[in-house]
Amino acid sequence: MASARTKFTVGLFMAAGLMLGLVLIIWLGVTRFFEEGNNYVTFFNESVQGLSKDSQVKYRGVPVGRVETITVAPDSRLVEVTLKLDPSHRLGDGLISQLKPVGITGSMFIELDRGKPRELELSPTITFATRYPVIPSKPSTTAEIIQGVDRVLININRTLDEADVKGLSLELKETLAAIRQVVDNPSLTRSIESLERNCKELES
Repeated sequence: MASARTKFTVGLFMAAGLMLGLVLIIWLGVTRFFEEGNNYVTFFNESVQGLSKDSQVKYRGVPVGRVETITVAPDSRLVEVTLKLDPSHRLGDGLISQLKPVGITGSMFIELDRGKPRELELSPTITFATRYPVIPSKPSTTAEIIQGVDRVLININRTLDEADVKGLSLELKETLAAIRQVVDNPSLTRSIESLERNCKELES
């Protein structure tokens, strides 16, 4: 009898725990659904690996919102990220977004800042209609390094092409061949031998 009562009590507690957990999950979902915020969209022309739904959005290090959705843009080229920003933070216009790493964990968040004219020029061009206002983006630090290396390599190749390295190499080969032909000339060898004999006769 005691065993049956114990089982009933344990089962009742487990059922109550499951119900409480279910109510908590539903309450959090409803709260998130009715959460106030202003939606914006930003586009990245690079990998967003490490960025996920509900990742933080910060303005100069201050949390101001979160990531709502991540999907491929209609042009199948860019990555579209929808942001929900807290309306209590009146950030105004002129913002620019950038992917930033969270320490060494591999996770990412979105940093907002005031965009400079040169940075705004780096933002990908949007050729389609968007549902929310667009916040321009700039390449992440990693992407900027890669692009810088690519530009250096392109400049090196252009310099080498302008210098006509192949033509210089061909001329050098022809010059070396001409020098070898002169050195291997039998008449030159005989002249040197004759000069040596004359020097010896003069010494005698």
